Amino acid sequence: MTQPASVAPAEGVPQPLLLTPLKLRSLTLPNRIVVSPMCMYSSRNGLANDFHLVHLGQFALGGAGLILTEATAVSPEGRISPEDLGLWSDEQIVPLGHITDFVHRYGGLIGVQLAHAGRKASTYAPWRGRGAVPAEAGGWQVIGPTEAPFHPSYPQPMAMTVQDIARVTADFAAAARRALMAGFDVVEIHAAHGYLLHQFLSPLANTRTDEYGGSFEHRVRLLLEVVRAVRAVWPLHLPLFVRVSATDWAEGGWDIEQTVRLAGLLRFEGVDVLDVSSGGLTPQQHITATPLYQVPFAGRVKAEVPDLHVMAVGLIDTPLKAEQVLGQGSADLIALGRAFLRDPHWPQRAARELGLSPALPDVYARAGW
Repeated sequence: MTQPASVAPAEGVPQPLLLTPLKLRSLTLPNRIVVSPMCMYSSRNGLANDFHLVHLGQFALGGAGLILTEATAVSPEGRISPEDLGLWSDEQIVPLGHITDFVHRYGGLIGVQLAHAGRKASTYAPWRGRGAVPAEAGGWQVIGPTEAPFHPSYPQPMAMTVQDIARVTADFAAAARRALMAGFDVVEIHAAHGYLLHQFLSPLANTRTDEYGGSFEHRVRLLLEVVRAVRAVWPLHLPLFVRVSATDWAEGGWDIEQTVRLAGLLRFEGVDVLDVSSGGLTPQQHITATPLYQVPFAGRVKAEVPDLHVMAVGLIDTPLKAEQVLGQGSADLIALGRAFLRDPHWPQRAARELGLSPALPDVYARAGW
């Protein structure tokens, strides 16, 4: 058994917060560095393959505290693109199990992000085109809170019935059961970036007049029902994350005040970590993406719901920036996306830059630092 890629403090050097462990229920993350979910558009029929093993496995060798998979669909129509991962079928369990086994063998921890794309489903991977994938190219009928599409070039959704809503909730719970069988340590529910659960949260996308639309209490109902259904089947000793967009960056949309209010409800329902991102709900959003631009949202949640762990994400690309975010109390965890694509060994480099001596996996120890 190879030891985890952790860090050893040099004599007289204080342990940076970024490299300190964090206990979440029975799980202890060796550091605060998380591989953010990133769609790879490299699956067929929702099945993981050698690409996913190599892609995700490299982060375990690089010392990540926790690895999160890309958005993994809870049903075929919940995929963003035809090439997304899925956990709607038992046949998808074993291929993902090969990945979790590898990560655990090298001392890592891994979670799965469960998702439904709603009205943003059946679209092309970024480098294959834009907008709706037609039926002859593998596209499908999409669903959403109403019949309003995300954009004229996107698929026309069917408005969900109450029966559709119940089925989607059951799909999330069934996928969580499969995630446990596949060996995942964490489940994250994706309620951000304009996908189905976010669509129900935002008044810009959810104009329903039934018990799932209108007031704040009605708009958050679906997410709370999904959280309860997942928490009921996900073991109590394992943590549950939820990713949200803290704001739609558009007038009249979901905002940080509603996010803070939702955070308190999610903590009551047994959520352990709120993964705070933003945007994705409407093409009318206005975002100026600068380093740390989303951190104030995470900080607001952390300040107002102090017993909920918070993860910050968004252009936190250097170890010093990450340490700054933790040091000022804006978050408990740091999620990185593009930084990990550029350097899968980012945590080990971070340890070096912060004055520590990285403890490498046995198979890489000869490289030294």
